[in-house]
Amino acid sequence: MTLTVSEKRPLLEINDLKKYFFFKKQPLKAVDHLSLTIFEGETVGLVGESGCGKSTAGKTIIRLLDPTEGEVLYNGTNIYELNKAGMKKLRKDVQIIFQDPYASLNPRMTVEDIIAEPLDIHGVLKGKKRRERVVELLELVGLNPEHLHRFPHEFSGGQMQRIGIARALALNPKFIVCDEPISALDVSVQAQIVNLLKSLQEKLGLTYLFIAHDLSMVKYISDRILVMYLGHMVELTDSDSLYREPLHPYTQALLSAVPIPDPDIKTDKMVLEGDVPSPINPPSGCVFRTRCKQAMDICRVSAPEWKEVRDGHFTACHLYNG
Repeated sequence: MTLTVSEKRPLLEINDLKKYFFFKKQPLKAVDHLSLTIFEGETVGLVGESGCGKSTAGKTIIRLLDPTEGEVLYNGTNIYELNKAGMKKLRKDVQIIFQDPYASLNPRMTVEDIIAEPLDIHGVLKGKKRRERVVELLELVGLNPEHLHRFPHEFSGGQMQRIGIARALALNPKFIVCDEPISALDVSVQAQIVNLLKSLQEKLGLTYLFIAHDLSMVKYISDRILVMYLGHMVELTDSDSLYREPLHPYTQALLSAVPIPDPDIKTDKMVLEGDVPSPINPPSGCVFRTRCKQAMDICRVSAPEWKEVRDGHFTACHLYNG
């Protein structure tokens, strides 16, 4: 029997998370008022244009970046209150797959040492058992034991990302942030990596925050999808509902830009006019109003309330705040 989201246990609770960067005392609001509950065994997709705060949100959630405000509860414990020893222990449960395998793998280390690095840091396995674990992880991600002594430059982009995934799995984590793990790969390889992630989730009971630009891939892998714009949440619901009937004008524009591989099907493209505003000087009221064709007077003076418009379907838009 498949459990619904409401029947699953919350694994991660993100409450009013903010991450600001300061330039000459001027705040750049990369993530502003992010609140989200991620349940055990689900995949939450996080989408939006470049610069909207997706990767910053992912890194702040697992405390690779320290927050400006807010809290993240992992199994009820606020990870921002943990000391160095507590965070080291947490790292066994919480991992990340980075966007660019060419940059995230040390070119001077062999595959064996790259994958075993988390084991070495935590002093988990040594000697023969260490190598056996690395071989097990290689086979788990579709690589061979003969790859142990090779260096990253000897592999294709897809193979390098598999090595990065194996490293993330070394300590048997429960939650993984997938920070655009397919954006640096060829289209033909992207589906292989996404299928691998889905297979690993089923085998190991993993929970994902999947960050990506490719909306078709996000739909394929995600149970729920959160749409961000300029550091703010604009829409959240299950993937089927989002693609069937998006509510927020920004989400509608994103989905209308997804190409359909059938020349006989004509779609109305919603072209977003203008550039993304600067996060240092965002628009007043609704941050999307400067590019929204449905903007009203109230959008200039008041930020829309985050509201559950339908069962499990949330959005922040004055069109639904009445």
